[in-house]
Amino acid sequence: MTTANSESSTPVRIPGRGWTVRLTGHTDRSASVSCTARCRMPARSRDLATLRRFAAQHAAAHAKAATVRSNAACHCRSQRCDAHAANKVHCAGSVVMILRHDPSVGQVWIVEEVCESCAPLIPHARVLARATAPVRPAAVKPAVQVPTPARPDVMGLFSSAGAAADSGRDTVRPSRSGAGRPRRGPRQGR
Repeated sequence: MTTANSESSTPVRIPGRGWTVRLTGHTDRSASVSCTARCRMPARSRDLATLRRFAAQHAAAHAKAATVRSNAACHCRSQRCDAHAANKVHCAGSVVMILRHDPSVGQVWIVEEVCESCAPLIPHARVLARATAPVRPAAVKPAVQVPTPARPDVMGLFSSAGAAADSGRDTVRPSRSGAGRPRRGPRQGR
């Protein structure tokens, strides 16, 4: 699960999100669309079919834009499970994104993050997405010790820096004055 930066390893639950898109009729036979997320909505109109299509597409856009958070708490539980009051259940399982829409009423679309236990009990709900598996840092594997190849012994009067290091003797380091460096000739072409 995604966790907040905290000292403990217990995941921190954050409130589940929910958006309600509502088509509201008015006495002059016009209607308007509203969203709980304070989104920009079209003007009040008498074309109910167009507004209904817009409301359905707007709810689908909220569901598509929002990724399901694996550490979200059940939004249904924060509403006291009113959506499935007849069937009480303990909230459990991973989080899913659902779309609730009763086609017989056809005026309200609700997108929310709920737990897997509540989702099948909510009437007219369709699961749109599931929380992805939490990304955990990969376990650090100890580095494999690769044996160093054996160096041949240097005979008699010769020595090498590697052989001296292996034998524990001090090695002679070249000076930094540049006396041992070859000189560069003048650059040609410039």
